[in-house]
Amino acid sequence: MELTREIYWNVGRGVLLPMYLLAFAAIGVMAWGVWQRIKVYRQGLPLERTDNLQERILAALRRVFGQSLVMRVKGPGTFHGIFFFGFFLLFIGTTLVFIQADLTDPLFDWKFLSGGFYLLFSLVLDLAGLAAILMLGGLAVRRYLKRPEGLPNVWDNALMLGLLLAILVTGFVIEGARMAVTEVGINPRLAAWSPVGLVVAKTLSGMSEADLRTLHQGTWWLHLLLTCGFIVAIPFTRFRHLLTTSANYLFAERRPKGTIATLDLEDEQAESFGTGELKRFAWKDLLDADACTFCKRCQDRCPAWATEKPLSPMKVINQMQQLAFEPPGAGLIDTVSKDVLWACTTCYACQQTCPATIEHVNKILDMRRHLVLMEGEFPGEEVATAVDQTEVNGNPLGMAFAGRGDWAADLGVKTLAEDPEVDILYFVGCYASFDKRNIKVAKAFVQLCQAAGLKVGILGKEEKCCGEPVRKLGNEYLYQTLAAENIELIKGYGVKQVVATCPHCFNTLGRDYRDLGFEVPVEHYTTFLHRLLQEGKFKIRPEAFTATYHDSCYIGRYMDIFEEPRALLKAAGGTITEMERSGLESFCCGAGGGRIIAEEKIGTRISETRAKMAAGTGAPLLVSNCPFCLTMFEDGVKGAELEGTLAPKDLAELLVERLSLT
Repeated sequence: MELTREIYWNVGRGVLLPMYLLAFAAIGVMAWGVWQRIKVYRQGLPLERTDNLQERILAALRRVFGQSLVMRVKGPGTFHGIFFFGFFLLFIGTTLVFIQADLTDPLFDWKFLSGGFYLLFSLVLDLAGLAAILMLGGLAVRRYLKRPEGLPNVWDNALMLGLLLAILVTGFVIEGARMAVTEVGINPRLAAWSPVGLVVAKTLSGMSEADLRTLHQGTWWLHLLLTCGFIVAIPFTRFRHLLTTSANYLFAERRPKGTIATLDLEDEQAESFGTGELKRFAWKDLLDADACTFCKRCQDRCPAWATEKPLSPMKVINQMQQLAFEPPGAGLIDTVSKDVLWACTTCYACQQTCPATIEHVNKILDMRRHLVLMEGEFPGEEVATAVDQTEVNGNPLGMAFAGRGDWAADLGVKTLAEDPEVDILYFVGCYASFDKRNIKVAKAFVQLCQAAGLKVGILGKEEKCCGEPVRKLGNEYLYQTLAAENIELIKGYGVKQVVATCPHCFNTLGRDYRDLGFEVPVEHYTTFLHRLLQEGKFKIRPEAFTATYHDSCYIGRYMDIFEEPRALLKAAGGTITEMERSGLESFCCGAGGGRIIAEEKIGTRISETRAKMAAGTGAPLLVSNCPFCLTMFEDGVKGAELEGTLAPKDLAELLVERLSLT
């Protein structure tokens, strides 16, 4: 018997005209709906996101068809990914049917859906449809029966699940009714290659042929109408993520992670700085607001949300979406709320985990800029004081700038003003210059460099805060003032390389200062020391110890530096017991986003939460590589009453204790 099937069996080719009229009408409504949303995006400010277009297109295609960002999270991510692949295979199958039925067969008398290829075609589509139904069931159970805390249910959840399920089920009913008439007991070889359809056919086999034909024809039209309804619903429901997420992949940020737009503060045409109104966001920000799928991955990984702060990155994005697409109501910042904006630690966990590549952090920073630059607001008096101290003394701690290099007096380290001929400039940062606990880290780093035969120089009293904390709190003006002074100073000395022990200084000098003309190579001490150790420039005497390692946000997620610090720990004899939240999933210490100089007044302390995670590993040492993290952990261990159980320590301290001088 022939190994193929009649495509328009029982409905006839007379359905072509109404079918295509319905399909084109549905596509027309969808296109109109999409254009209405595009008009809203176009209200945003210009932003260049079409550079390297070929690379962008290839990257977007890899993400869409590989489902790599979606499937990073087991469970719902896996369900969604498998459903996508199943539904996509069904789409390909429908397209092949259209090509044969309406193009190659009537025009060229060529039927390629036959023989062995058709058997494989039938099997793949049956299994794809079954997989899609099962995955929808899993997603429905998660959404309605075992809904995780904080997972919102919006009105179109049920519509989306129900409509997709109805499309898939009616497809199998159509197949089963046809097979019950034409294949069961007649063409068993062909029927065997459609196993799901065969099960349905046997279930329906008790019906008369007339009833089966009526069922088939009625279900065929229902299936068509459901499919057209799906097409129409795309721009008006969260089905739109099929388009908006794909577009987000295409227009994703391609600059280094964490890049912040440098404001032109001399622009006399600027009406305001920062973003206090939705119209002051770029068009990509409005597209972002429309791309959220309410998956709550960002919320699950937000350290502020996890410690009872009001910040939910998901909620911020959806509040923006509501303001953009619903009748005008409250203002942007009043809707989001100031407490939400100030709670962000800029840890980047929300953006790193978002399957739609939504850019949460810079939106919050832009609103902070408006609060500070246009309204003169800070999250508290202590922050206003720290900002004033930074402006007067070049550091937020209020210490006299003249004593910034005193810590190095007994190490033989000279300032560049005394001797500019050095191998590296150590940009010390505020905490390692003035904070007693972090001065130990600065000394340890210098001793390691000296053991490697390197001549280290510092700026001493000429060095000023890199400006990162005040910038992340919204004070772009003070940041640029500090940056300009640091850049001019370093350039003037002809420095060849800068090394920082502070990840915030490292990111700021190595990335943000580029916008201001700074081109000197900048490296964090972990990768710098790792390279020196590999080159045999200094030796470490391994002594066994057990520790847990904290991936600071500005080294880990921002710069993808994960292996080098761990390699140094192992070289020192360390056995690392990882926390559950480590690597890209690491949990913030609570100091980022300028929070190092702000009191934590709402919820529980982030540093205490992280200290408890570290204590849960049973390791006696909590190792970090950031002065902000070390400071927070010293307080967090005390606050969590873990003294005597857990001791915070910097990586440089462990290395210098094991420094081999032979």
